[in-house]
Amino acid sequence: MKKPPFLPVIRELARTYQAFTHYSAAHIRELGLTPPQFDVICTLGNTPGMPLCRLAEKTLITKGTLTGVLDRLEHKGLLKRIVPPENRRSFIAMLTPEGEKLFDEAFPAHGIHLEKRLGKLPAEELDAIRASLEKLRKAFEVEFP
Repeated sequence: MKKPPFLPVIRELARTYQAFTHYSAAHIRELGLTPPQFDVICTLGNTPGMPLCRLAEKTLITKGTLTGVLDRLEHKGLLKRIVPPENRRSFIAMLTPEGEKLFDEAFPAHGIHLEKRLGKLPAEELDAIRASLEKLRKAFEVEFP
């Protein structure tokens, strides 16, 4: 039986994701955060905060994991949860001044860390990779009638 031509693409995509995650996560841990904590800090940075349901949509964190991540960030003094008066059944997550300070330091530092690797590729090649990844993502998106 002939091997489908997409299998090597899937294998390389998984290997690339693993390599990127390993490189990125090592630096994030040096900043004193876990990758999900960094994701929340970066998503909330420079915002007035957002409801938990929107935060869950914007991050790569499952809703079940998000509560624990927020608990740990709150314990570190980086985040606070506010109950809006108009809807007392929901929470808004927002960074504390310490959380904003960490965002202002960590976000650019991580960008510099990633640029050490991605900056080695020419701009045209990066654009071609982005376009290919976009095409691949769209192949998996569900179209609603």
